[in-house]
Amino acid sequence: MAAKKGSSHDIRKVTIDNLPETVENFHILLKTKLRLEGDLVVQYQDPEFDNELCNLSSISELPKEKATLKVYTKTFTTYNTDSTLETASLSSSLEEGTSGGQTRQLPQPFVIPAFSFDVELKLKQGNEAYHRDGSLLDISKDMKSDILEKLAEAMYVHNPYPTRDEYDCVAQALINKHPCLKEPGSANGWYCWKFSLKFKMGNFRQRLRVAGCPELKVNTRTSSQTGSKKLKRARKSEVNFLPGFPEGKTQHDLDIERSVLVSEMKKRKVDWRQIDEMMYNTFSLRRKEIVEDEPLVAQVKERWPALFSERQVEAEFARLTSVDLKGSLFAGLDQYLERFLELYKTKSGIAGLTRLIKCLDDDSSTQRKRTVLLLGLPHFLKEDPSHIFKTVEPTDIEDTFTKGMKVGIVMVKEEDIIDVLVVLEEAVILSNLRDVPSAISMLMGLLFALNIDYPKELKYTFEVIQKVLMNIGGRQCSSLVHGLRNRLLRKTM
Repeated sequence: MAAKKGSSHDIRKVTIDNLPETVENFHILLKTKLRLEGDLVVQYQDPEFDNELCNLSSISELPKEKATLKVYTKTFTTYNTDSTLETASLSSSLEEGTSGGQTRQLPQPFVIPAFSFDVELKLKQGNEAYHRDGSLLDISKDMKSDILEKLAEAMYVHNPYPTRDEYDCVAQALINKHPCLKEPGSANGWYCWKFSLKFKMGNFRQRLRVAGCPELKVNTRTSSQTGSKKLKRARKSEVNFLPGFPEGKTQHDLDIERSVLVSEMKKRKVDWRQIDEMMYNTFSLRRKEIVEDEPLVAQVKERWPALFSERQVEAEFARLTSVDLKGSLFAGLDQYLERFLELYKTKSGIAGLTRLIKCLDDDSSTQRKRTVLLLGLPHFLKEDPSHIFKTVEPTDIEDTFTKGMKVGIVMVKEEDIIDVLVVLEEAVILSNLRDVPSAISMLMGLLFALNIDYPKELKYTFEVIQKVLMNIGGRQCSSLVHGLRNRLLRKTM
């Protein structure tokens, strides 16, 4: 993928192998490759009409060799992308690109939206007076409410549940752009704006909850509920956490399609293209069940067997995050590989790290280095690696080595590793994985797809994998991980 950025147009060349059969699946593929979110409108240059732009309504309309597309996203701000699509190419790997994508974080710096015409006029006059003699604007209750309402809308687009730091960021950005709104009684000038904004954001979410927004409605308390209730929200920077049902579809309609999907998975020869389409169509129902009901993994596997394949784990992760699962992890591993190994070598007092580093004496391939980096991460972060990694022999009984293992990777070893397994809730979920990095990518994909929290005993290990290596939600790190990333980015020790 090649991209030209920094101008009013974002022109990229995208190569795709087999095109999806439906426009809907094509949209999600474009969103993944172009790092876009929101609903898409795709137009293509039609050679039969002198390359005039036409709306894409069927995949068969695309030229066979190469298509030039114009892609619009229907989000809060308009974003245009001109893309040249190689429809005949067999190359579709994203591993050479960088990750990042869209995440549930406010942009830094936060861009204050335009307010209504009368509010903007008053702010302009107020700012001029402030720069002239330092006077502050005396705003009415209605004007303050209008400002807070617009800010809440702009914040919600990026994150329905902003963090404390994000509220600080928005309040500070408001005062920086409109200094006439400063509060004379606070040290920083925006303290009360911050709390007013939090209150307004709560009201804004409540209105959307009443209107039926699924991601907010899931947190509605009933009169029969007592005590504290865990807030069900995106905790791993998912951008498509709990979508509504497709237009014109009911829960009953989607459940019928789910039943067809289950039947298809029982066939001797599975039609994976049909599975891909049905999994895409039923994504909203699947998320509703997983987020609202919090079923056991075994129950999800019974209702959604297709989800437990490498192919669908990657697709579900892309639907949730708009990020390529393996591509983002492998790119991060390769970016920090040598620096991590340098840091590991400085920890000679940690026996587990020393043993892993010695493994590179016999095999210093990139794949082995990736494996050493991942296996050494809990050691380096002073967490117990036995909570995630386990080594067994081919003759060991599955029920024995999975007992007590809630989340983990099992390496089946003779002289070398001959198989790698992913374990969730004391059961092998995926097997026949090629290597530890691939297994870690599948584990991360499943934790996202099944909405499973990271184990507390390994919170820093998983935070580094997600926020440093995969670069998802990386702007909000713990102090330990933030310090580690700074060390990784230094050229010298």
